[in-house]
Amino acid sequence: MEAILEFLVSQREIIYFILLAIFVGIEVIGGVPSVLHTPLMSGANAIHGVVVIGAIIVLLDTPVDHIGTLVLGAIAVVLGTINVVGGFVVTDRMLEMFKKK
Repeated sequence: MEAILEFLVSQREIIYFILLAIFVGIEVIGGVPSVLHTPLMSGANAIHGVVVIGAIIVLLDTPVDHIGTLVLGAIAVVLGTINVVGGFVVTDRMLEMFKKK
C-alpha cells in the first residue's frame, strides 16, 4: 500500500494532467453536434497509425526475455490496426452516401 501511495505522490503532476485532459476531452466531444460526430471520430481513429508505429518500434527494441512487454506491444499493434482500418471503413461508407447514383 505504501508503494502505491509513494507512486501517486511522485507522479501527481502527471495524474493531474491526465485528469484535466479527460475533462477537457469530455467537454470538447460533448459539444460536437451529432451530425459531425462520425466524421470527427473516423478521422481521429485514423490517427491511431501513430500508435501502431510506436508499438512496432517498441517491439523491435524489446529484448526477447521481456515477454510481458512483447505481449503488450503485440496487443497494441493488433488493436491499433483494427482502429485504423475501422476509421477508414467508416470514412469510406460516409463518403459513399454523398456520391450520386
